Amino acid sequence: MASGGGSLFESLSSSVQRMHLIQVDSVQRWMEDLRLMAECECMCILQSKPISVDGDGLNELVITSQQHLQGSLQALLKRAWTVTTELSNIFYKLEKNRWQRIHSTALRVNCHIRSLINEYNSYTRNASPEIQQFEEILIEKCTALTTITESCMHVEDETTVASMKSEMVETLVSFSHSFSQMVELALTHEIQDLVRELDSATNVYKIETAISSLIGLTQEGAHLCHIIAKEGGVAVLFKLCRQEGPSYLHVHALRALAPICSVEEGINELEKVDGVLCLADLLMNETNSEDTRAEAAAVVSQITSPHLTFTQHLSSFLENMEDIVTALINLCKDASSSEVFLLASAALANITFFDSMACEILLQLNATKILIEACRDPQRVDTPYSKDQVVTILANMALLDQCASEMIQENGVELLLEFLHEKISPGISAEGAALERVLQKSAVTLARLSREPDITNIARSLNCIPRLIELCRSPSERNNSDSVLVACLAALRRLAVSCPQSFADSDYQQLIKPRLVDSFLLCSNMEESFV
Repeated sequence: MASGGGSLFESLSSSVQRMHLIQVDSVQRWMEDLRLMAECECMCILQSKPISVDGDGLNELVITSQQHLQGSLQALLKRAWTVTTELSNIFYKLEKNRWQRIHSTALRVNCHIRSLINEYNSYTRNASPEIQQFEEILIEKCTALTTITESCMHVEDETTVASMKSEMVETLVSFSHSFSQMVELALTHEIQDLVRELDSATNVYKIETAISSLIGLTQEGAHLCHIIAKEGGVAVLFKLCRQEGPSYLHVHALRALAPICSVEEGINELEKVDGVLCLADLLMNETNSEDTRAEAAAVVSQITSPHLTFTQHLSSFLENMEDIVTALINLCKDASSSEVFLLASAALANITFFDSMACEILLQLNATKILIEACRDPQRVDTPYSKDQVVTILANMALLDQCASEMIQENGVELLLEFLHEKISPGISAEGAALERVLQKSAVTLARLSREPDITNIARSLNCIPRLIELCRSPSERNNSDSVLVACLAALRRLAVSCPQSFADSDYQQLIKPRLVDSFLLCSNMEESFV
C-alpha cells in the first residue's frame, strides 16, 4: 500500500513539485486569498470611475490585465499545492486506517477543488473547452471520493474494507492524473496569454509589467520555466533585447531569460533564435548600459553552468566565445560595483570549464593581471563569492604552462596565500561554503603551479607550506572540510618534490610519505592540531 501511495503522490505532484511555494499559516493564507479576491472587485470599481478628466487616466490602468493574469496563476499554484498536500495526507491516513480523518480530508479536497475552479474561472473569462471538461471530471471524481470514504467509516468487515481500499486507490490515481493534466493545461493557457500580450504590446508600461510577471513566474520553479520556454517566451524576450528601447527593458528581459535558460527547453529555444549571438552583441556593445551587460553576463553564466549537462552541445557559443570572453574580462576590469564584477567573473569561471580554449584567450587578454588587481579593489571584490570566482578562473588557467610566469609577474602567489588565510566562521552557511571553496581552489591552483621551480621557491619563501600544514592538521581551520584537506595534501606533495628540506620529519612522515588516502584518514580523524 505504501508503494502505491508514493507513486500516486509523485504523479500528482508532477505539475507542481518544483514550484517554490512555502506553506504558511492558515490565517495568513486566508488573508492572501482575501486580498486577491478583494483586489479583483476593487479593480472593477476603479475601472468604472474616471481618474482624470483629460482622458490620460486610462494610462494608469494599462497593466490591469497582467495583474489579473498573474493573480490567476498565483491562485492556481497555491490551490494546486494545497490539493497535493491534502492528497498526500489521505495516503498517510489510509495506511493507518484512520477512516474518520480520511473522510474529513476528502471533504477538504472537494472544497479546495471547487474553490480552485471558481477562482480560476473568476480570473479567466474564457476557459478552454478542454479545461472545462477537466473541471467537470474533477468534480465528479471528488464526489466519488467523498462517497467512498464516507462508506468506509461504517464498514467493519476486513475483506470489505480491503476491497474498498483498493477501489479508493484507483479513484485517487485517476483523480491525480486528471488533476495534474488540468493544472498543466491551465498553466500553459495562462502563460500563452502572457507571452502573447508581451509580444504584441507597444506600451512601455505594459511591456514592463508583462516581463515582471514572467520574472515572478520563473521564481516558482523549473517547471514553469519549461512551460514559458515551450510557449515562445525565450523568442519573445530575445526579440525585445534586439529592439531599440529603454535600457531597463533590456535589463528586465535578460533577468527573465536567465532562469528560463536553466532548463533544457530554454537552451533549445535559445539556439533556435541565435540567442548566443544576441548576448555577444549586447556584451560587446560598450554603448549599452553596464546593467544591461551585467544581466547579459548572468545569462551567459547560466547557459555555461557546469551543472547543466545539456548545454555542452552549444556550438554557437564556441563560435562567439572569443568575443564573449573579451567583453566579460573588460567588464571585470571596468566594473563599478561588486555585483557587476561577480556576474562577469562567474560567467568567465563557467566558461573556463566549458572549453579549455577560454583559458588561452584569457591569458592573451592579460586576465591574470586584471583579476589580481580586482582582488585588491574592495569596490569590486568584497565577498567570498567573488573570490571564489576569481580563484576558479586562476585554477583553470594554471593548467597552462604560460600561466606561471604571469602569476609571478603579478604577485599571484601572494594572493593565493592571502586566500589560504581566509577564516571560516563555525557552522554551515552559504558564505562559509564559499570560503571553503576559496581555500580548496587556492590550494589546487598552488599545486598546479608548483610544477615550476620558481613558483615553488616563492611559495616556500612566503611560508605557504606551514599554512597548508596547519589546514591539514587543524580541522577547525578548514571548517572540517574534506575537500580542503585533500587539496592541501595534494599541494604539499607537489611542493615536497622540489623542497623536501622545508618539511619537519613528522610532517613528512605523516603528510607526504604515506599513501594519500592514509594521510587523509589520519588528518580527518584528528580532534585538533597537535603541532
